[in-house]
Amino acid sequence: MRSTYLEEYEISPYTMAILPEVTEEGLYSRVMELEYEYIVKAKPIQIIEKSCRFFGSSLQGRKEGTREIMGVTHKAPIVIDPTNSIYFFPTTSPSRQQCSWISHSFVKQLVSSGYDKTTIIFSNNKEVSLPISRGSLENQLYRTAQLRTTLSSRISSENRKTSFLMTQHFNTKEMS
Repeated sequence: MRSTYLEEYEISPYTMAILPEVTEEGLYSRVMELEYEYIVKAKPIQIIEKSCRFFGSSLQGRKEGTREIMGVTHKAPIVIDPTNSIYFFPTTSPSRQQCSWISHSFVKQLVSSGYDKTTIIFSNNKEVSLPISRGSLENQLYRTAQLRTTLSSRISSENRKTSFLMTQHFNTKEMS
């Protein structure tokens, strides 16, 4: 598959992975979407940061939110956009150049493919092999699932409260 070059990129509900791509010009990103692949002239961490800001926070703010919710401080999964359930996790420390970011929603299967190497099979059957153990990737998947469940539960709870309060408000107005 031939990749299209982009100057910038924002994560969408179709983004499956953001992988470091070493080019002659330096470190760029290979972005895998459901149907397309792009080479973006930005580091993976820059795409993550820009996307967090697009959805109203910063990467640091998202990390702090994860720490508050789960107590996780290292290789913390983050929510990019809670409205569209876009959750990503890093494969190593985000400060390392070889860090890839994987969307929780699209991981179908993990297959060990050698010592400390794992192939991720996505829901559309595209694959990517990464230099990380299967156990470490599974741990990142579980952490992200926990963040996702906790956050969606909190959002649902708040929506129920708001709905209840709105109903109470309108019922009180009707009685007056």
